[in-house]
Amino acid sequence: MKNNIYKIGVLVATTTLMQSCFVAKDYKRPDVKTIDLYRTEQTSTDSLSMANVSWDKIFVDPLLQGYIKKGLENNLDVRIAMQNISAAESLMLQGKAGYFPTLSVSSDWTHTELSRNSQFGAIVANRSVDQYQLYGSLSWEADIWGKIRSNSRGTQATYLQTQAANQAIKTQLIASIASTYYQLLTIDEQIKIAETTLLNRDKSIETILELKKAGLVTEVGVKQTEAQKYATELILADLKNSTILLENSLSALLGQGSKNIERGSFDSYPLQPELSVGVATNLLRNRPDVIAAEYNLINNFEMTNVAKSSFYPSLKVTATSGLQTIDIQKWFSANSIFASIITGLTQPIFNQRQIKTKYEIAKANQEKAYLQFEQSLLTAGKEVSDALAQYKNESYKLTVREKQVEALTKASSFSEELLTYGLANYLEVLTSKNDALNAKLNLADNRYQQYKSVIQLYRALGGGWQ
Repeated sequence: MKNNIYKIGVLVATTTLMQSCFVAKDYKRPDVKTIDLYRTEQTSTDSLSMANVSWDKIFVDPLLQGYIKKGLENNLDVRIAMQNISAAESLMLQGKAGYFPTLSVSSDWTHTELSRNSQFGAIVANRSVDQYQLYGSLSWEADIWGKIRSNSRGTQATYLQTQAANQAIKTQLIASIASTYYQLLTIDEQIKIAETTLLNRDKSIETILELKKAGLVTEVGVKQTEAQKYATELILADLKNSTILLENSLSALLGQGSKNIERGSFDSYPLQPELSVGVATNLLRNRPDVIAAEYNLINNFEMTNVAKSSFYPSLKVTATSGLQTIDIQKWFSANSIFASIITGLTQPIFNQRQIKTKYEIAKANQEKAYLQFEQSLLTAGKEVSDALAQYKNESYKLTVREKQVEALTKASSFSEELLTYGLANYLEVLTSKNDALNAKLNLADNRYQQYKSVIQLYRALGGGWQ
């Protein structure tokens, strides 16, 4: 007995000593400081980013806030992502359980009929043998080279990656809901412009008929004015149809059937956030897709550790104990107890190149994961730069467009007055009115594009999921 205890002690000590020689390496974040994420003129030294601001502080319209909350609860993509998290959590728990032994309990009955000509059948009278067993097996593998540790870390990284993927879906969902909502407000404003224009076109027809009676214009002028009215009706019909399509799109984002969407107006709750980008390293902790890409890199790094550990011997200890008898009446006799302990090292030699192939594949996957991580950073930087440039451009265009609308509105009014005095022809009037209408519609679209650039910047910086 003492000899057995001594052997077990030596085995445990040897295992502990060998565990200090981990083959598995610790993950270190790649140096990404050399990557220029933003354009030089857009780089900010401020560490505070608008991505750190909660979405309800960016989008202050109560109706929009309600839609975002509903979308985060009901959107099917978010719900699917939550199931992915649940599955990854189970794998993570399994990875952590790799340190523990496996225990199984079995029972069996074996009936054997010995041949008369067999070695034992020729010497025993009763060649019919029954054997009953009830036993448990305990198996444990020592984590000598860090394989179990790396597998545990890899599954944990996969779990965190699914969480980051879920956060990325939420960020995109918030941006999509806000963008679609403001696009609806834009079309509402354009419909008002078109309806007002349509009323003016009706009055223009009355005016042009009076001018025809006075001999100042011909029938061609009347028909051109009527055609202009019909063109406005077509614009209005397209706008109303776009409203239905956008309401259907927003309903789908909210995880509900298509229905009318209640909404406010641009003037009620203007979107005027402070555009603070923050330092480039903010993307590493705010962009969910960048976070997910790094966790994918960590997982592949740990899987390379696991593959490398397979080149080295594994130490397993298996213990089996239970009851074994050929007479069921003596099942619980002390003489029925049996036990065995098996321990040893297994060193792979030739296995059809399987271990080397798995290691080479793991290394290639790790390099691919690193490139995907770097690519995610470059994509993030591009999206931030794009959104900033778009906001700057749309803000400038908005200022110019307002001046254009004012000038063309006055030109349209002046041309009508000149037409009544015979100092302008109907083509000049039609052209000035069309230009004024298009400018007003474009002004509303410019305003939406400016809002959209803010939304895209907020998403590009990784805001919304916190």
